[in-house]
Amino acid sequence: MAKLSGLLHLSLSDPDLRVVTDAVRDARALDVPAVAVEGPAALRPFLAAAFGTAEGDGGAGRTVLVVTATDREAEDTAAATADLLGAHVVAVLPSWETLPHERLSPRPDTVGRRLEIFRRLAAPETAPRVVITAARSLIQPIAPGLGTLDPVRLRVGDTHDFDALLVRLVELAYARVEMVTARGEFAVRGGIVDVFPPTAEHPVRVEFWGDEVSELRSFSVADQRSVAPVEELLAPGCRELLLTEPVRERAAALARVHENNPQLRELLEHLAQGIPSEGMESLVPALVGGELELLTDLLPAGSAVLLADPERIRTRSADLVRTGQEFLEASWFAAGVGGDSPIDVGASAYRDLGDVLEHASATGRPVVTLSPLVSGREDVLAPAVHEVESYRGDIDRALVDLRAHVVTGGIAVLVVAGHGTAQRSLEQLREADVPAKLVEELVGAPEPGLVTVTCGRLTEGFTAGGIVVLTEADLTGNRAAGSEPRKLASRRRNAVDLVTLQPGDYVVHSQHGIGRFVEMRERTVGGATREYLVLEYASSKRGQPADRLFVPTDALDEVSRYVGGEVPALNKLGGADWAKTKGRARKAVRQIAAQLVQLYAARQSSPGHAFGKDTPWQREMEDAFPYTETPDQLAAIEEVKQDMERPVPMDRVISGDVGFGKTEIAVRAAFKAVQDASRWRCWCPPRCSPPSTCRPSPTGCAPSPSPSRACRGSPTTSRRSRRSRVSPTAPSTSWSAPTACCRPACAGRTSAS
Repeated sequence: MAKLSGLLHLSLSDPDLRVVTDAVRDARALDVPAVAVEGPAALRPFLAAAFGTAEGDGGAGRTVLVVTATDREAEDTAAATADLLGAHVVAVLPSWETLPHERLSPRPDTVGRRLEIFRRLAAPETAPRVVITAARSLIQPIAPGLGTLDPVRLRVGDTHDFDALLVRLVELAYARVEMVTARGEFAVRGGIVDVFPPTAEHPVRVEFWGDEVSELRSFSVADQRSVAPVEELLAPGCRELLLTEPVRERAAALARVHENNPQLRELLEHLAQGIPSEGMESLVPALVGGELELLTDLLPAGSAVLLADPERIRTRSADLVRTGQEFLEASWFAAGVGGDSPIDVGASAYRDLGDVLEHASATGRPVVTLSPLVSGREDVLAPAVHEVESYRGDIDRALVDLRAHVVTGGIAVLVVAGHGTAQRSLEQLREADVPAKLVEELVGAPEPGLVTVTCGRLTEGFTAGGIVVLTEADLTGNRAAGSEPRKLASRRRNAVDLVTLQPGDYVVHSQHGIGRFVEMRERTVGGATREYLVLEYASSKRGQPADRLFVPTDALDEVSRYVGGEVPALNKLGGADWAKTKGRARKAVRQIAAQLVQLYAARQSSPGHAFGKDTPWQREMEDAFPYTETPDQLAAIEEVKQDMERPVPMDRVISGDVGFGKTEIAVRAAFKAVQDASRWRCWCPPRCSPPSTCRPSPTGCAPSPSPSRACRGSPTTSRRSRRSRVSPTAPSTSWSAPTACCRPACAGRTSAS
């Protein structure tokens, strides 16, 4: 069940919204639009979800293509619709970042996501109920046959012809390279194939035993080290122009015709050889067979098209058509004198919005519009649904209005982004004598006579009869932070980056010591061709050439960058110098380790103050930060909190460059100390400004009643004053946090004790 499915069922049972749902269910593709609805923008996700809900559950039972003016609006609408209907039946179709005739290709990950949705739409059993996209994708023609394009699928134990796999990857527009460094590339070394799918986080290494897939594992681009085993390799196409044999033949024929145009001939020759090239999509009309399709042609029969804010969509579409035409007239392949294009590629230009909608209606896909403008016309549906007045931080007035609504038996739902904000909102409602309850997932109908607080991604509220839906943005006027980022695999320190490695750079081999990188070389050994790093070492005999070591690229975990400050002396292969160096290092490490063991044993035996768990105030403050935390920040925040909650003295250093979020970590720890009836103190270098650290985030700390003030003094003075002023009942913690200072001397360390 979707986390806000109960709110969707409630809206479908409302008489005003039922009128719209019934009209959409019975809409036929006769006129454009077949149904015109006027209502607030908050209706977008609810109307989209009503399209996709089965008729037996009160919905229209149609697949719907929701069109917004921009990609940002599409993402927001999709997030809210997924909370109402379920993420597995809602899909966002990204738009190209380039113009159709531009000598630039869309990003591989964008193309991969688009091809995945096209493939799902081609099969009724897998088609999403709601597809949301921007106006750019609606009016852009699409190459035929993309919906029937099957990706490469491999599992351990599968049997697949090795040569056929390489041919298929070329047809899917993967570029063959010596070493995989970017999405849309593949490399071959003997019986190993490295593939970087456009939608994957890491490339995948496929090991064959004959024609059998013996192992699948992801690996890091930076050092080629394995990350984790992979159950399945799913490699969709990387381009919307596939380099099939017919396409390559047409490219070769056109290259001979246009041999006097160097740029065009070079591009066509690359395509004829099966080499993907930048800007190749601009030649789609000339190289593919058949007429280009529109996005509406890919929708299942009986689907509908919903235009969210049609006035803005028309304006945006007109701007795109005009810009695309201007670029076509001045395209890079235009003839120098006459200015006429040697190849007619006008078929891939943006289409007029009116023509696209007429085509959708003619093919049995009715068009529905949702406009926020109220015209008062009789031929439009205007349900009694209204926008919620934005309180812009006036919480007291919002509480009064909510109390008045629920006292009369009305239904009220408050949707916030974070759990901490939900807890704090519940406390505020109860303090104001407003009956309320918190539910993790609103899968059932909300109860009348109280405010139901829940978490979701709705950004705009509305009122309809006895229903009031409020969002965090309606209360505070601020948008909630986006979704949490995916945590990436940790990267090995001092790893060799083959992209930046230059001849002459010093590297360290774990077994042979310090050497100098010479070049990358391909060698065939035992019938298998592999790539090697050539490392140069000191000569083992006086007057002889330097010794060389060949390291295969799949053994890069044995090599790391040299990070010493001085120019090192090269070690000898097989000599004792490197072994002695490692022995001295081990001895020094053991001595340091022994001292650290004694130090930390003493610290662990010393009593310390264990701070309490996070409070609702803490979670609310963290949820209110306007920026999404990076994976490193999230890890550091969690580790600092764990240290503070232990009953031993804390010892932790947070380091990073200016602007990397150290202050946000410090603010969270300081706030945690204050919540536990403790004092906190910030020590700043003289060039930094303490007041800026006392007020690091007005948005995050505005609701907090905890006072803070700026003072100046040295750390020694601060320690003395702390001893004399801290009461026994108020344990204290000291915190050194950097401020927004751009001086290198100020950007180094954050520590707590």
